[in-house]
Amino acid sequence: MSACTVTNKTAAPVKFADNIVVAHRGAWKKNSLPENSIASLKHAIELNCTGSEFDVHMTADDSLVINHDDEFHKLPIEKTSYADLQAFTLSNAEKLPTLREYLLAGMDHNKTTRLVCEIKPSTISKERGKLIAARVLQMVHELNLENRIVYISFDYDILKKIVELNPSAQTQYLTGDKTPEQVKADGMTGVDYHFSVFKLHPEWIESAKKNNIALNAWTVNTAEDMDWLISSGFNFITTNEPELLFERIKAAKK
Repeated sequence: MSACTVTNKTAAPVKFADNIVVAHRGAWKKNSLPENSIASLKHAIELNCTGSEFDVHMTADDSLVINHDDEFHKLPIEKTSYADLQAFTLSNAEKLPTLREYLLAGMDHNKTTRLVCEIKPSTISKERGKLIAARVLQMVHELNLENRIVYISFDYDILKKIVELNPSAQTQYLTGDKTPEQVKADGMTGVDYHFSVFKLHPEWIESAKKNNIALNAWTVNTAEDMDWLISSGFNFITTNEPELLFERIKAAKK
């Protein structure tokens, strides 16, 4: 798949967990797991989070890998081969996961947790960022996972490329510099902004609801901020503290 439009295969319907908890880089903090590891992904699934977020880069030899930072053990991912990156492991002795390995792990014993795929902006060029987006969509398509993925990015052009290739894809913009109306006009389905953006622009909350744009906020780690977003009717809350967020959701229902 290069510039062709994705045609979704028939996939079994998925019933996602009926909560708003998205584990940021998996559920890692409480058990001291590595962020973006398969172990943290599996724990997010065990917790029954409605989503588990992870970050994608592409190596110099076009391997798609999962890591938050642009570097892995001080090696720039986009300028390093996957073989050279494999010389190092995560803190739990996992190897640096490829996107394929991560997605397959996310399918294993998982009927309730969506995979929230952050495509990181390229450090090399905007065009490479769009190429990465196309490669990610191709792999998701090959694995028949279109109905399990939400795509997020700080790079608006990456999301526009995803919409171009698969207009039915679930997409959420991260930077916080566009209104829900703008996002909707460009074919995207959600805004996923730092919670402080919504405090500066509370009108965007009602605008998103009016325009059927999903509301997500990152990275929300205090009870006070969680309570405000819960009371504001957010569809998702992305957090390093999923256990605390579950507690706050429970308290809000009393």
